[in-house]
Amino acid sequence: MTTAPSRPRLARSGPRIGVLGSYGGCNIGDESILTCVLRCLRAQRPEARLVVFSRNAEHTRAHHPAADEVVDWEGVSRDHVLEALASLDLLVLGGGGLLFDGEARRYLRLVRAAQERGIRTFAYAVGAGPLREPEDREAVRTVLADMDDVVVRDEESKLVLEDVGVERDVVVTADPALLLEPEPFTAEMMRQEGVPTDSRLVGMSVREPGRAAEKLDEGDYHALLADVADFLVRRLDAHVVFLPMERHDVRHAHAVLSHMTAPDVGRILHGSYSPGQILGFMRHLDLAVGMRLHFVIFAALSGLPVLPLPYSGKVFDFAGRMGAPALVGVAREQAGLLLAEVDRLWDEFPERREDLLGRITDLSAQARETCARAGALLDEIHGGSGVESDVPAETDVPTEAAVGADPAQAERSHPPAADPRPLGV
Repeated sequence: MTTAPSRPRLARSGPRIGVLGSYGGCNIGDESILTCVLRCLRAQRPEARLVVFSRNAEHTRAHHPAADEVVDWEGVSRDHVLEALASLDLLVLGGGGLLFDGEARRYLRLVRAAQERGIRTFAYAVGAGPLREPEDREAVRTVLADMDDVVVRDEESKLVLEDVGVERDVVVTADPALLLEPEPFTAEMMRQEGVPTDSRLVGMSVREPGRAAEKLDEGDYHALLADVADFLVRRLDAHVVFLPMERHDVRHAHAVLSHMTAPDVGRILHGSYSPGQILGFMRHLDLAVGMRLHFVIFAALSGLPVLPLPYSGKVFDFAGRMGAPALVGVAREQAGLLLAEVDRLWDEFPERREDLLGRITDLSAQARETCARAGALLDEIHGGSGVESDVPAETDVPTEAAVGADPAQAERSHPPAADPRPLGV
């Protein structure tokens, strides 16, 4: 990720608000969530002191200047973390997918410690599941019951909490990253990555097979995704660009590339970019196919035709809410069905564009609702001392003009190249 310019931390006299999540540079999606959560809280309370509990405090300090203070919470003494907790007025859990087996108990141990000290707690558009381990289920059931407000990002998470036995009001909004603002991904950055600007570009996001393709061995899984990439190269006369959303994705992208019959028109982004820059890069693409949730969200925000590949409930849920097709499973013998779905997506997108824009506008409004609920809780804590939020009423979702003309037409913002230029890997 690109490092933010260093600037002095301001002395702030407002409430101390802690933010706890999977932060510290491991995943572009989580970092995009932190960017948006900090922006919301700053809009609600300009004078608040924002304290981020991070897995890698050094990384968070370097990349999130909106944080006034950053506290390591892994690999340090419990007393160190509890001391930071004790001074808070509010602890925000999330957002993002934190409540799952093996991890839920760890996050909620800190939330419970805050509750025991009389600190108000708020779940900020969290994701839940799978939750099968008794210890995690018990932690979720008991700690969430005592939180001041619980907001989840999708219906799937609400159903998981109900199954666990959470008996309280749970509000469903949308992923905080829907409010992310794009940053420029310049022509010079494209040049440094070896990505052409005069050709159609298809973005792909791949990760380990996991439950999405549990019946496939890894080689077959990589070969299947390579078939998709090769099909798009031929069908659209396009280059394929793999966007790693976390470092482990790079290995799988290389493996898919190695199975392609046209690896010379494939590229893997290797630079370190901020979430806003990755969102800015999406504006250069013509179509997106991928597994990672925030890759799919970024593509939708950019007004792209996007095919989510099956990976987990959160991807299925978001695909349904944006009206996109989502396959039920991935199997090598279903490669033809997958290619047909991609083909239909490309052909039908001009008719679906307006519907997508409306859905993304609605989802962004739901994401703003989480911010408003956080502000309402702060008003309750501090007697209505809030300010008018400067979180924009409309996010930077694409307009009809921004999306462009019919993708099947040549009048794109960058015309297809007659002779695609070979790319290095």
